[in-house]
Amino acid sequence: MSVEKELETIRKANGGILRTVDVVEFATDPETELHGHFEWDDGKAAYRHRLWQARMVIRVMYTHIAGHDEAIQAYVSLRKDREGPGGGYRPIVSVLKNDKMRAALLAEACEDMLVFERKYAILQELKPIFEAMKRARRRKKK
Repeated sequence: MSVEKELETIRKANGGILRTVDVVEFATDPETELHGHFEWDDGKAAYRHRLWQARMVIRVMYTHIAGHDEAIQAYVSLRKDREGPGGGYRPIVSVLKNDKMRAALLAEACEDMLVFERKYAILQELKPIFEAMKRARRRKKK
């Protein structure tokens, strides 16, 4: 059975809701396709979980920048910083002051806009936002 079919089986067996706890429980069976998508060595899994927790701590740090009323994320992870083991984060202030890093951040933002548009394209209420995002991407290309 494919992963997609296994997920549908789990969803249907649980009142139409696909919950992560049910997916993990199902995947404990080594005969499933899902099994291979999980780390079953508890030591490795615990370490990876702590790395994820570190990312969450970094992501909830906010800072204030002159000229902005609202706080913004203090650190960003550019794609090039995620190459290789461990990844990395830079202070947003440093990224904004460096032309190359700022351009990389802008490029990633434009890619994120496309992902957002694909995910929510069905919601006509967001059409004005999608159009504004398209205009911003066109301005970036110029």
